[in-house]
Amino acid sequence: MSLTETIRRIGIVAAAASLFGVAGCNTVEGVGEDIEAAGDAIEDGADDRRQ
Repeated sequence: MSLTETIRRIGIVAAAASLFGVAGCNTVEGVGEDIEAAGDAIEDGADDRRQ
């Protein structure tokens, strides 16, 4: 996976997380869950990059 592809994937994940954050965060707990999900997605992308 190239650096450009990795950056593109991170951007897509960040955009999706932002959309879900705006649309689905009705409570503080919901915000925490959305941020955690975004962090997990970024971590998964980083793990894929390392392999």
